[in-house]
Amino acid sequence: MSAELQALGLDTQTAGHFETLSDELVPGRVVRVDKGLSTVLTEDGPVRASWSGAVLAAIATDTQATPCTGDWVALRSWPDDRVTVEAVAPRRTAIVRAEVGGSSRGQVLAANIDVVAVVVGLHPEPNISRIERFLALAWESGARPVVVLTKADLVGDADSVAEDVATAAPGADVLVCSATTGEGLEAVRALLDDNATMALLGTSGAGKSSLVNALAGVELLDVQAIREDGKGRHTSVRRELILLPGGGVVIDTPGLRGIGLQESGEGLAAAFPDVTALAEQCRFKDCGHVTEPGCAVQAALEDGTLSVRRYESWVKLQREAAYMARRADSRLQAEARKAWVRQTKDYRRDTQPRP
Repeated sequence: MSAELQALGLDTQTAGHFETLSDELVPGRVVRVDKGLSTVLTEDGPVRASWSGAVLAAIATDTQATPCTGDWVALRSWPDDRVTVEAVAPRRTAIVRAEVGGSSRGQVLAANIDVVAVVVGLHPEPNISRIERFLALAWESGARPVVVLTKADLVGDADSVAEDVATAAPGADVLVCSATTGEGLEAVRALLDDNATMALLGTSGAGKSSLVNALAGVELLDVQAIREDGKGRHTSVRRELILLPGGGVVIDTPGLRGIGLQESGEGLAAAFPDVTALAEQCRFKDCGHVTEPGCAVQAALEDGTLSVRRYESWVKLQREAAYMARRADSRLQAEARKAWVRQTKDYRRDTQPRP
């Protein structure tokens, strides 16, 4: 394992995968993807690569097989100077959201990350329910979720807000920082120790690009001012992997207007461990947590142990995730039926006696 690839975040497991491939293939990490091409960093520098036939075939079956920012890939160079992505290494972790437009398919935002930083600006006042939604996605990725509250220099009650956020983010560290004054940046920078990869998630105007610039110590990304109505402008237009001068890798993502949960999994339970624990204490296993007798969730609402806001946020995400899971199941069944019909037609065609 070369020092250059280690600096890009190459882990032992993925390095072992590359050892099983042909010596003609060169390992690299995807920096960004645009217009069917990817920019890939190798130990010899960046290259532009297109998809091989095998990768295109995999994408046709599953869109999540499309190489994305953070993926480790195997490259082949051709005599005509073309470079193709021949294979994508198994992903250790991945941030996957439901595709925009209501599709039941998932969209991979970033792969092979160690830390998912949910970046939230302290000004204007953070939306706690939105943070919970981002955290559900972060927990589902398999990486370590962290909430990074930026723009501490613009408010006088940053620590108080951080306490409120921490209450809604059990199990996740909550860090307060300012890209302008440098406050709290050392704690954020420590997340990148040992060449770790950190993906930044958040809405437009949360301060992701400013945070990257502060961590790098140079102006790597453009920064735009917040609009008068308090909403952010899109600075990043694509997901991009950035190797920081001081070590570590950051994946910057465009501001996300909406985050759809793909299905009900471990992420939602991890984001709401308090409500999940209460639900397990209900008298009935199929309790709807509304009017059923012996409902521990409703009891917690009545005695104030569980806030109405957090309960409503949990219910909304549960329903959304369950709906997406049903849609995904229906899609898989439809695809299985189509495959069976194709196979049956092929069999009948191949077994018909020749005239």
